[in-house]
Amino acid sequence: MVKFRSFLTATVAGVAALTGAAQAQTAVPNAAYVNAPVMNRIPDAQKPSGHCGIFETCASTKIGLSKGDIMIRLSGVGVLPQDRDNHGVSASVNGGAYAHLNGTRTSTTNQAMPELTVEYFITNNLSVDLIATSTRHEVSAEGGTLAGLTGSHKTDIGSAWVLPPTLTFAWHFRPNKRFNPYVGVGATAMWFHNMHGADGIKLNSGFTGGPSVNVGFDYQIVGNWFFNADVKQMFVRMHAWGKGGALDSLVAGSTVRVKAHESLDPTVVSAGIAYRF
Repeated sequence: MVKFRSFLTATVAGVAALTGAAQAQTAVPNAAYVNAPVMNRIPDAQKPSGHCGIFETCASTKIGLSKGDIMIRLSGVGVLPQDRDNHGVSASVNGGAYAHLNGTRTSTTNQAMPELTVEYFITNNLSVDLIATSTRHEVSAEGGTLAGLTGSHKTDIGSAWVLPPTLTFAWHFRPNKRFNPYVGVGATAMWFHNMHGADGIKLNSGFTGGPSVNVGFDYQIVGNWFFNADVKQMFVRMHAWGKGGALDSLVAGSTVRVKAHESLDPTVVSAGIAYRF
């Protein structure tokens, strides 16, 4: 009996010793594993931020145009004067009364230039925009009585720069859509500046203005970038005067003044790229 108890005691002590050794062996590796750096961990600062590039269409990009949007547009514009109602050329000799030059009419050349437009959307459908550009045009007189005096069908009068700021209110039919056609009505003010007469002729012109109508569309290309095409019809009359230089030679030894009243009524065609803010 005594021997059996001694054997049992020795056995329990041995098991305890083995268990303690095993725990000691596993403690160090576990501690090393817990404290080891995680080599593949991505720092928070390097995680993707969800930023959308300026030339990308992302989930956060608003489709189409709507209330509160501001558009800055750069376009190429063609100004095509129609010269309607063009039979108002008259002349005065030595300060006398003006006499109508039958059949004589003025002609104004077409021109192309860059154009800058700023547009603001008052509501989803209604916007207001202002265009700014300036174009240079050559002016000549053709046919009729003047052709008989000069012996030439066409007489060069000179050139002038035209500044026609136009304010337009447009109705957009498809807000929040990539393709958004519109129609508009507005008003044009027209200044003539840097006028240069041909052959010593002195030119001058009065301020004028009139209504305008237009039609066009915006198309969202990518991100906040849009393509725009627009056609405006302006209804504007021109009042111009010329004196001296080659005009005086029309009547020997005399001072000749010429004035013209006509409806330029330019058609303005433009196409360009816009960015929405």
